[in-house]
Amino acid sequence: MRIGGLQKFSFIDYPNKMAAIIFTQGCNFKCSYCHNPELVYPNIYKSPILEQQVFTFLENRKNQLDAVVITGGEPTLQPDLIEFIKQIKQMNFLVKLDTNGSNPRVLEQLLNQKLVDFIAMDIKAPFDKYNLVCCVAVDIFSIKQSINLIKKSGIEFLFRTTFDKTKLFDKDIQTMADFLNISNHYKVQKCNPITLQ
Repeated sequence: MRIGGLQKFSFIDYPNKMAAIIFTQGCNFKCSYCHNPELVYPNIYKSPILEQQVFTFLENRKNQLDAVVITGGEPTLQPDLIEFIKQIKQMNFLVKLDTNGSNPRVLEQLLNQKLVDFIAMDIKAPFDKYNLVCCVAVDIFSIKQSINLIKKSGIEFLFRTTFDKTKLFDKDIQTMADFLNISNHYKVQKCNPITLQ
């Protein structure tokens, strides 16, 4: 695992749970509003944190933390993500995964092996605007697969959209909400004004 950061405590990233947050390096999207560019662009990566440091920290916090949130970057790009999460689950932590939904095969494996307890997926835009918002060519079929897997998973989940008003309009938000058709699992968040340009 390429771990770019560790936040030791958070009250807000896993609803109603005290969690640590692990930030992975690397992302296949290049959203202009990204607030973690140091996890996206290799030329500004910080030195990765050793896995053993993370596991040692978690072992020492078993009685203080409920959960671990794995975010990025895009965690599903990590080839050893599944084994990494298995070790966390063996320590009896709940696991929340933040993802852009571009790797449904990995999501399916995680769900089938019951390795995640909560998934938050970013819905970047209506499908006809995905490439515009992500600044790369996106496989929309994979995005739709991930949405369906998550909706049918039986675990806690949240879809969320960052409302970049330079590229999205109110009607786009409504289009996404209508497609998802689960208002209690969909959140629109304000856009971070910091850009990668």
